[in-house]
Amino acid sequence: MHSVIGFKERRYIEELRILTKSIALDCIVDDGFDRIIYVVKKGDMGLAIGKNGDNIRKMQRVLGRRIEMVEEGVSFDEFVRNILRPIDVLKTENDPDGEKKRIVIRKKGDLGIAIGRGGCNAEKVRLLCRLIYNTEVADIVAEGE
Repeated sequence: MHSVIGFKERRYIEELRILTKSIALDCIVDDGFDRIIYVVKKGDMGLAIGKNGDNIRKMQRVLGRRIEMVEEGVSFDEFVRNILRPIDVLKTENDPDGEKKRIVIRKKGDLGIAIGRGGCNAEKVRLLCRLIYNTEVADIVAEGE
């Protein structure tokens, strides 16, 4: 299920543990969007974020990069919902073309948020699903498309 964690990722996970007292299961260093994405243990999200986001701001100052956090999920569907929160994800389904997954969201108006500026949110979904569940995501569509 999980891949091998490299030295750089271990260092960032340890920084999170020291500064926030929360447990990260994995992290991705995304140089393309100059950010670090943490997968935080279920139930530790509030501790990781801190009051009014103080812990995230502190981490950003220390590491010099944008910090994003996602809470782990017990299933693939729950994990995708956590990644795209606050967007209402209806379901994930197999893509008609092959083995990839397709994510279906409720409102067409949320599609721009789901994709993100420059595709950053869509890329986050792809990276995390590939890392944690070894699953490729084909696309994100609105219901009825």
